[in-house]
Amino acid sequence: MERRSFLKFSAALSGASMVPGFVFAKDLNKNLVKTGKVKTAAHWGVLEVETKNGKIVSSKSALNISPYPNPLQNYTKDLVENSRVKHVYVRKSYLANPDSPKPELRGAEEFVKVKYEDAIKLVAKELKKTRKAFGAQGVFAGSYGWKSSGNVHNSRILLHRFMNMSGGFVGSTGDYSTGASQIIMPHVVGSIEVYEQQSSWNDVLANSEVVVLWGANPYSTLKISWTSNEEEAQKYLEDLKNSDKQIYMIDPYLNETGRYFGDKIKWIPVRPNTDVSMMLAMCHYLYITNNYDKDFIENYTYGFDKFVPYLLGKIDGVVKDAKWASKICGVEAKVIENLAKTFKEHKTMLMSGWGMQRADHGEQPHWALVTLASMIGQIGLPGGGFGLSYHYSGG
Repeated sequence: MERRSFLKFSAALSGASMVPGFVFAKDLNKNLVKTGKVKTAAHWGVLEVETKNGKIVSSKSALNISPYPNPLQNYTKDLVENSRVKHVYVRKSYLANPDSPKPELRGAEEFVKVKYEDAIKLVAKELKKTRKAFGAQGVFAGSYGWKSSGNVHNSRILLHRFMNMSGGFVGSTGDYSTGASQIIMPHVVGSIEVYEQQSSWNDVLANSEVVVLWGANPYSTLKISWTSNEEEAQKYLEDLKNSDKQIYMIDPYLNETGRYFGDKIKWIPVRPNTDVSMMLAMCHYLYITNNYDKDFIENYTYGFDKFVPYLLGKIDGVVKDAKWASKICGVEAKVIENLAKTFKEHKTMLMSGWGMQRADHGEQPHWALVTLASMIGQIGLPGGGFGLSYHYSGG
């Protein structure tokens, strides 16, 4: 098979799951369902989309597994018809003279509709001019990864391939979702962790005595996945709610998950971006009360000899105790100490969200969380330890 024919075949094969029945690319237009029902998929689930005369009428779950409504599944019509830029537009001053585009008018002047061919020429001219003046470092190719669930329209990869072929570009490291955590975690636990398989929900439901939702809102965020949501994860939240476990939510506000659990959950409001002070104070309390897992620290961790002097204030003169943390995070000192004691004396799963690492020094919260979990000493035990992705893609 010729390379060109193979590529055409591969492209058709990649898209086969997104259309009703397997067809080759040249036959796609003949098989489009203009009036009827089509199965497709998106980040928020497997969908049944109804069409009429080539237009989307409605969309809903094709699985109907979850008893909880996911309104994201109902807006395919709006996404297709109202959320897309249907034509190419160029700012008026730039179109008139690309070499003198009057940037001070950005956001204040009108856009002019142009043909694709003309837009492509404008982009090509600007790329050539920029590369000539500044080299590859003058071009940033920043397209992001949250795209079609399939790989046919992987905008980021297509853009980067084009930019590489045309002279190179400046890219980015990591992503917006977990940018700080995925940089620090390999140095702490050996992998990025935030996108790793979590200890199973069944394991948590069977063995955990205490579950802590720290900066996470799974009732809301489990409605989406990296590829397509299978609608099963929220059932685990229901099972957790109906269990006899102690459930804590440490979060600045009472989010959807907190409201869903109602009286079942103990909400600990914490001042935004101060979670590390609270974690350090828990570590301090466990240390001074001699209520931490020395065997785990000795056998499974490095660096505790450097951490303790900092914790006790021998390095900077600041003792990281509960009174110190309380002034920073807004949680009463006694509450912090009682939480540390509860976590240590019960099989505890610390489920952290990603929000608190999206900040200056964002590598610190998850590093501190792993340190706290290490002092508790339950990492690797059924129902114990920590997880950084229970709130996403079903964990």
